[in-house]
Amino acid sequence: MPATAKSDKLFEKILIANRGEIALRVQRACRELGIKTVVVHSEADRDAKYVRLADESVCIGPAPSALSYLNIPAIIAAAEVTDAQAIHPGYGFLSENADFAEKVERSGFVFIGPRPDTIRLMGDKVSAKVAMAKAGVPCVPGSEGALPEDPKEIVRVTRAIGYPVIVKAAGGGGGRGMRVVHTEAALLSAVSLTRAEALAAFGNPTVYLEKFLTTPRHIEIQVLADEHKNAVWLGERDCSMQRRHQKIIEEAPAPGLPARLLTRIGDRCAEACRRIGYRGAGTFEFLYQDDEFYFIEMNTRVQVEHPVTEAITGIDIVQQQIRIAAGQKLAFRQREIVRKGHAIECRINAEDPYTFVPSPGRITSYHAPGGPGIRVDSHVYSNYVVPPYYDSMIGKVIAYADSREQAIARMRIALSEMVVEGIRTNIPLHQELLIDEKFVRGGTSIHYLEERLAKKKA
Repeated sequence: MPATAKSDKLFEKILIANRGEIALRVQRACRELGIKTVVVHSEADRDAKYVRLADESVCIGPAPSALSYLNIPAIIAAAEVTDAQAIHPGYGFLSENADFAEKVERSGFVFIGPRPDTIRLMGDKVSAKVAMAKAGVPCVPGSEGALPEDPKEIVRVTRAIGYPVIVKAAGGGGGRGMRVVHTEAALLSAVSLTRAEALAAFGNPTVYLEKFLTTPRHIEIQVLADEHKNAVWLGERDCSMQRRHQKIIEEAPAPGLPARLLTRIGDRCAEACRRIGYRGAGTFEFLYQDDEFYFIEMNTRVQVEHPVTEAITGIDIVQQQIRIAAGQKLAFRQREIVRKGHAIECRINAEDPYTFVPSPGRITSYHAPGGPGIRVDSHVYSNYVVPPYYDSMIGKVIAYADSREQAIARMRIALSEMVVEGIRTNIPLHQELLIDEKFVRGGTSIHYLEERLAKKKA
């Protein structure tokens, strides 16, 4: 059985249980720290860049995720045969699966993330809201816990909240398992449909209600916490530019938010981490409307958009995950965190920019942009084949500058330089948004992009 790392040293070898750009990102963090890497991969990802760069690689199954990246026994077996000490789950796949974290630790490895019980607590949206309310974190008005079975009681609870409401799956995520209800006539069928969808998608039919905010922004707070009860927040991100609850553009800091409010909510998030014994990197997600923050969920993993926070703080979040998992204390306190400048991230997806239909296939020509303040996190290259089995994101472009205006200008130039031929990408949509008057002004709501696309279609 492999030995776990001690607090005075880092790991010698980490297994990366993911694919795509995040597998390469974690690999680079490990290499910088002098840690060897093991990459697991499906048959479809055999020729991926990070597989070739790894110290060791193990094929864990055929292309479908259920037979490879979600195959827990295969991943743990790969760690055993390569003598890895820890497993980094990245984001997506098994990153927020408490059973996986538990099996990793029972097998004698270190899970680079929160403890299994914490993942369970925050993974269930109902228990997460209860825990956050106790910690003084403001929540969206809604049902107290799960909705009852009694239809009359559901109607009574909803009337007390007031229409419109949104029905959400307690075990949901990624924009699935939620329905907006505007009238009482549509309520019970919406609850029934969401329960059925939740059971099919997440194995948990529990649903709850929240007030549906009409013009909210999506603001999130990045936190880091070690197992010694030290917790800090690294600032906020604005992730309001989204479609069907999937983020497209993220930025840090969020434009136009009062510093006093941010400090108050950030300090409460850090305190909540201390109260629940949180360990690792995490993100508190809020809806923000009329100068009020409303907690919606916590992501117990590294986020896709973590580079914008890294840019404005100079803190490597992935390396911090590794240090915390090795038992080290945070090397900085809240007052030592300095946020400077502005960063914007565009998610580059292999898809039609307006219909959003995935566009897998061979990239016949690829050129990454460069220049001052430009970072590209991507695993693709010329002649790379984008497989049809996984998420369509093929990379991220991050622009950093002293001001938001300059960051936008740098992003426009970067996207004009970027070449991805052979498949369709959403680069044209990003280029349109970066000259959109309301985006340039800052502070659009989470509904803005879908409303804009609907007008364009009409």
